[in-house]
Amino acid sequence: MRILMTGALGFVGPYVQAAVAERHGAAPVWYLTSHRGGTRPDGTKTTALDVCDRAAVRQAIADIRPQIVIHLAGITSVKNAEAAAHETWRVNVLGTLNLVQELIEQVPGSTFVSAGTALAYGESARDGHALTEEDVLSPQNDYAVTKAAADLALGALADRGVKILRFRPFNHTGPGQGETFAIPSFVGQVARIEAGKADAVLRVGNLDVERDFLDVRDVARGYALAIERTDDLPSGTIINLASGSARSLRSLLDTILSQARTEIAVVTDPDRLRAGELPIFRGNADKARRLLDWSPQIDLSDTIRQMIAHVRAGV
Repeated sequence: MRILMTGALGFVGPYVQAAVAERHGAAPVWYLTSHRGGTRPDGTKTTALDVCDRAAVRQAIADIRPQIVIHLAGITSVKNAEAAAHETWRVNVLGTLNLVQELIEQVPGSTFVSAGTALAYGESARDGHALTEEDVLSPQNDYAVTKAAADLALGALADRGVKILRFRPFNHTGPGQGETFAIPSFVGQVARIEAGKADAVLRVGNLDVERDFLDVRDVARGYALAIERTDDLPSGTIINLASGSARSLRSLLDTILSQARTEIAVVTDPDRLRAGELPIFRGNADKARRLLDWSPQIDLSDTIRQMIAHVRAGV
């Protein structure tokens, strides 16, 4: 089984590879790519592949002829997408299309696993209900709208001979995630304060919003299960990965601060506030349970404890 992974240097990539290995052992032959190439902290090397370069993508698909592509590459945070809107459209939409179109032309019968985002639902979450795959995509920001556009484009290509599986995971976190996201930002600030590298003030945005959080390993396991069961899944299938419940950022920060080794003040930073934030954002993962026998297995308090230990070790 030849698996091409894009975005393999990113946060999620190593977890997906581990989840697939847990189910398939050493059987898959991995072709790990990232935008400029590079080496993971564990020494694993990745090959450079710019998904926006159609010729480079064409050559990579011709050389590898992957049976499965796990597409993780992209601009992955709201903040970074807002800072580079044009580039975000190019990477998140055009890059996705380049990969799928080359698979259609060169490797019919292959499988394309798309790591989308539940943020594509956007305004559909305004009333606080648990979002299903049937809810309308109504994205609120540059990141979400590009991911929604790519998701819809994949749906239109689902009958062209390549099996396309569209995942819409809700918020996921774990050791190694960058501080452009809330929980790793809290953890990183606490670790630096403990180490005496920052004043004992933790800066936050709106702590009253409630979000559906998962451990990244649960999300990675969802992708691995889809690969295992690809023969049973129709092309174009959309799958939410969610816990079904929402927790406030305030409660999660309290969990983090309860493990802090020093007293820390919390202040609201206006630069971290976003206009029009949805008060509650949560998902319904009944379809994942039905199709993949998937449900979250890792308690978020354990995730946070491991994140704190990971960051402390590196400060």
